[in-house]
Formats: sequence, structure tokens, C-alpha cells
Amino acid sequence: MKVVAFNGSARKEGNTALLLNTVLAELSAEGIETELYSLAGKPIQGCIACYKCFEKKDQRCAVEKDVVNECIAKMVQADGILLGSPTYFADVSASMKALMERTGMVSRANGDLYKRKVGAAVVAVRRAGAYHVFSTLNSFFLIGQMIVPGSSYWNLAHGRQPGEVANDEEGMRTMKHLGQNMAWLMKQLKK
Repeated sequence: MKVVAFNGSARKEGNTALLLNTVLAELSAEGIETELYSLAGKPIQGCIACYKCFEKKDQRCAVEKDVVNECIAKMVQADGILLGSPTYFADVSASMKALMERTGMVSRANGDLYKRKVGAAVVAVRRAGAYHVFSTLNSFFLIGQMIVPGSSYWNLAHGRQPGEVANDEEGMRTMKHLGQNMAWLMKQLKK
């Protein structure tokens, strides 16, 4: 089994990465292969609504100039998908939104590519707006017919400067529980 995590932060080694790595460590401890994929420094444009993915049905986006097709392939091959984003003006980062639009559209065009995979959201936040980010990320999973595990609180942690989320004890505990619950669920689905 494998989980791929997408870090939607402009900071490759910031708070979002720390939170995702906390979840991934729990998954690794349960024998699940993990990969962290950072969108930092990889410009991604939003969907252009060309609908070529619906015509071709080849599990690819017609826009070839960025990393989206690589991301789609990683999502298809994985059993679980983590999407992590910082909170930017009470929503996901622009690169995460573009990733969701394009990978989501290709998935729907191809019979819901991520159907019944396990998906979970991870949110870094300075102060407020995180719940909207959490909802946006979960909407991607739910419309794609994915299965979303819970945790001991909403999957968010507070911090501004890189590394500060580590001081949010409840947030870090929530990430650990998320990783444990995600591993348990994935194992149950494989039975």
C-alpha cells in the first residue's frame, strides 16, 4: 500500500510539510509506503475548461506544460492521498486549488479515478480560516467518491513561522491520530 501527500505550500519545508510528514510517519510505522510531493516552485495553472480529458479519456490533462499529469499518475497509483495546504485568505493556496481542479476534472472524465481510495486533508493556519480550507480539501475527496477518515479533532494546526506548528500539541496529536486512522482504514479496505 502507498500514500502520496501533496504539499500545497509555497514553503517546501514549512508548517504544511511538517504536518504532512507527521501523518506520513504514522503511516510508515504501519508498514505503508509514503511519498511527499511538494508543489513549491512548480507553477500550476487552473483548469482551462477545454474538456479534452472527456474526449480523450486517457487519464491525462491536455495542458502539458506543468507537473499535473505527473501528479495524476501518482494519485492513480496510490491507495491513499493526502492534500495539505496553508490557509491563504481563508482558503487553499492557489497551487493546491489548481491541482484539485485539474486532477479532479481528469478523474471525473475517466470514471472517477480515485474512487474508494482513502483521502485526507491537512491544514496549517496562523489564526483563522482553517475550517474553510479543511472543507475545500474534503470536497475534493467527497466528489471523487473517496473515503475520508476522521481524527481526534479537525486536521489543522496553528503556527506562522516555519516549524511553529510543532508547538501546537493538540494539532500534532491530531496529525498522529489521522495517520493511525488512515492506516487502519486502508488495511480494512484491503481485507
